[in-house]
Amino acid sequence: MRLDNRRYYDEFSVSYERHRHQGYHAFIDDLESTLVRRYLTPSSRILEAGCGTGLVLGRLAPHVKSAVGVDLSGGMLRKAHARSLTVVQGSVTALPFADASFDMVCSFKVLAHVEQISQAMSELSRVLRPGGVICAEFYNTRSLRYVIKRLKRPTQIADGKPDVHDEAVFTRYDSLDDVRGYLPPGVEVETVYGLRVVTPLPALHRLPLIAPTLQAIERVAAELPGLRGLGGFMLVVARKTA
Repeated sequence: MRLDNRRYYDEFSVSYERHRHQGYHAFIDDLESTLVRRYLTPSSRILEAGCGTGLVLGRLAPHVKSAVGVDLSGGMLRKAHARSLTVVQGSVTALPFADASFDMVCSFKVLAHVEQISQAMSELSRVLRPGGVICAEFYNTRSLRYVIKRLKRPTQIADGKPDVHDEAVFTRYDSLDDVRGYLPPGVEVETVYGLRVVTPLPALHRLPLIAPTLQAIERVAAELPGLRGLGGFMLVVARKTA
């Protein structure tokens, strides 16, 4: 049974941060934040579309003039509010902001779960000023993570609720050509970064001897031609030219 996105993430919000402050998840959040900060200035106004509990938004907010998050899930947003972040409830397919409100719009691990993806990308572009940047993360078909996800059993994400698992929500995997096709006119891809290129299992990032080496390799692979295209997460940087 497929769950609608709001119910899925409301259920997930209870346990979402259980393992996210260390190891694999903290590393990925740090790497995403580091890459995105290259496109920011102290005067930037940014929006994170699908901000969840604010773990990435909280990393970016100290470096910009204003940082706003939007998310469909009230459960997720309660935790973001507790971090004193500026967040509102809303959908990435109908953003509650005026045209050209932001210098950057970023989104991580969200767009892969949006069926109306072309509409979502049009909305990200609409609220972005001309010359602004979209940093949008997609799930990559050309990745080890894609293969593993196809082989493994569903992972339960809500305690005591076996129907709430990671395959109960709509999920799409894309190629870079697919992503280009989702972009509205006037938005062009500038570059791509790959995250989780060589990590087969997140648990490896908890091993004292293996984790530092694995993370060092992942940082290099994220930008290395020939490897970055194999990341489980494909971070596409696109600019609004008009």
